[in-house]
Amino acid sequence: MKELSYFPGCSLHGTSREFDESIRGVLSLLNIKIHELEDWTCCGATSAHCLDEKLAAEMPARNLAIAEKSKRDLLVPCASCYSRFKASELEVKEHGQKVSFPYKGEVPIRFALDYLCEPAVMQEVKQKQVKPLSGLKAVCYYGCLPVRPPKLTGIKDYENPQHMERLIKQLGVEPIQWSYKTDCCGASLMVTRMDIFKQLIGKLLTKAKETGADCVVVACSMCQMNLDTRQEDVEKELSKKFDLPILYYTELMGLAMGHQDAGKWFKRHFKDPIGMLSAKGLM
Repeated sequence: MKELSYFPGCSLHGTSREFDESIRGVLSLLNIKIHELEDWTCCGATSAHCLDEKLAAEMPARNLAIAEKSKRDLLVPCASCYSRFKASELEVKEHGQKVSFPYKGEVPIRFALDYLCEPAVMQEVKQKQVKPLSGLKAVCYYGCLPVRPPKLTGIKDYENPQHMERLIKQLGVEPIQWSYKTDCCGASLMVTRMDIFKQLIGKLLTKAKETGADCVVVACSMCQMNLDTRQEDVEKELSKKFDLPILYYTELMGLAMGHQDAGKWFKRHFKDPIGMLSAKGLM
């Protein structure tokens, strides 16, 4: 059995519980055991790096020091947490930043999407499938942090990533190519500049709808929240109806692999995907 350390981060224990539960469910089906870090704390996303340079390195380093003790790779589902961990790693290893914790920069930090798109893992996913998601069309939306900056993420095709498309295609989904997969969703501008935020979200939803996709597949809890919870507001603003469910890739994996809790995950969405999936005979 493969074993990994696991850092859920704040959002996966709160507003993005379906992401946490679906990734735990998928990993269980893949016979991958995860160990949630003991006494983990907030990594500082999304504001620490804007307010205090030292604190921005210290907060992730505390968690990384805990993970380093286990000698296991650290799996991180949240794109914001992953970005802050990789930034702290860079500060300590390459820039010589001193931190208050015994962190040496030796723990491998694995973004969950990248890990689950590795060929060996995808082969295991293929073998575990019980229900191909045939007839479902989707656009993959990466957003900013899963692929940029490339010095942190190591993603070579950061302007046009394809690994999430390869993953959902293996699940039976038809991935539709579009030109907005790495555009910004507005992130925390949802709180401070709703005017700019609505423009960004409106463009993404409009372009996704124009492709004929049934849903948008995401790998970031911030992107999912913005596109899902504020979709109705943008519909009113633009006098358009999108009705686009915003699904985590792990939820589709769980559905294709026959996880019994998939329906429970979908019920937590603002734009309920159950009707659309049922109409296609997938639930």
